[in-house]
Amino acid sequence: MSAHGTPIPMTAYASGPLTGAAHVPGDKSISHRSLILGAMAVGETRISGLLEGQDVLDTAKAMQAFGAEVTNHGGGNWSVKGVGVGGFAEPDNVIDCGNSGTGVRLIMGAMATCPITVTFTGDASLNKRPMARVTDPIALFGAQSVGRSGGRLPMTIVGAADPVPVRYTVPMPSAQVKSAVLLAGLNVPGETVVIEKEATRDHTERMLAGFGAEISTVETEEGRVITLKGQPELKPQDITVPRDPSSAAFPVCAALLVPGSDVVIPNIGLNPTRAGLFTTLREMGAELTYENERVEGGEPMADLRAKYSPNMKGITVPPERAASMIDEYPILSVVAANATGETVMRGVKELRVKESDRIDAMAKGLRANGVEVEEGEDWWIVKGVGAGNVAGGATCATHLDHRIAMSFLIAGLCSKAPVSVDDGGAIATSFPIFEGLMKDLGADIKRT
Repeated sequence: MSAHGTPIPMTAYASGPLTGAAHVPGDKSISHRSLILGAMAVGETRISGLLEGQDVLDTAKAMQAFGAEVTNHGGGNWSVKGVGVGGFAEPDNVIDCGNSGTGVRLIMGAMATCPITVTFTGDASLNKRPMARVTDPIALFGAQSVGRSGGRLPMTIVGAADPVPVRYTVPMPSAQVKSAVLLAGLNVPGETVVIEKEATRDHTERMLAGFGAEISTVETEEGRVITLKGQPELKPQDITVPRDPSSAAFPVCAALLVPGSDVVIPNIGLNPTRAGLFTTLREMGAELTYENERVEGGEPMADLRAKYSPNMKGITVPPERAASMIDEYPILSVVAANATGETVMRGVKELRVKESDRIDAMAKGLRANGVEVEEGEDWWIVKGVGAGNVAGGATCATHLDHRIAMSFLIAGLCSKAPVSVDDGGAIATSFPIFEGLMKDLGADIKRT
């Protein structure tokens, strides 16, 4: 069943050249953070280019429930009149974060040091995902949580009435955990320190600085030491959300795989903590170029141009790159299937606890379509069969996971036989215009 309704089976068929411009939605990570920090500022934050997928809309509803005034002005233009740091009101009802792990974990952090009690839930997929990675560190501030066995939603969190500052080393590379701790630290006297051994996406740090928080990052032998001074008055901002590199991954990879294709994807955020997939594709031999490179709002951006690349070769992806492309491994595995030789991916255990077990889901689907895959707890290897040689013909289970659904639909565009997914409904959570955008480029994708 779809995350928000009846299942939507879909099938992708071998397509002619994909051409044109693909205007993908705004960056989901930055969209979530814009709404949350806007709600914690004093005054009106204006946001343009907000991703209007269900995940972000659920975060907008949550901020309204906490007392912020959130207005949709149309065309991706939104405004948030914030309540200030520590100003969250106690919601009247349960906060439903739908399918969004990012949304729920960041919101948990933001409310953890406010003296309010909040109950969180989500859809069937989100309610299976581990929350202890956030509830453990926010407990150090003084927050209390009670959830289902295994630290799962539904879960009630009682915010700390007298929070204390924390020094916390993130045990696994996770921008969500780091960000939750930093957001909790905003309403705490003194300095909150987060140490990460491997760099993860730094949108929260950049945005906190932009809103006027006193935050610094220093590279040490321990890793990246991020220090935040608590209880600032955040100043409202005008935010232009870059277009989402994780969404751009799908038209980019489709263009690389479908013969004769030449696609431009404008205004893509190329923050180095997010752009690992594009680096990897170019190392594989993809004809992928950056045009009109620039910096906007502290975030590097460029227009991407992707052309059919039939001679890509498998590579070993450096494990230290995993954090910068963790959401893109499913679509990378589709590219790897169409490359020559083995693509080795290690240091990726985080994929086991995403919206689904993404290694298991992609491995089973690729095998069903004639591709050999080996896997372990923290690694997997896709044995490529060369451009256009994937057999296809299978129906793949998506497990309410938007990235699994989109990855297999891209696979169908360049396989010998059509590839189907049992439910494409979850795509709306992050990329609501995916179907129309791909069809406008020339892709043959149908609801079946």
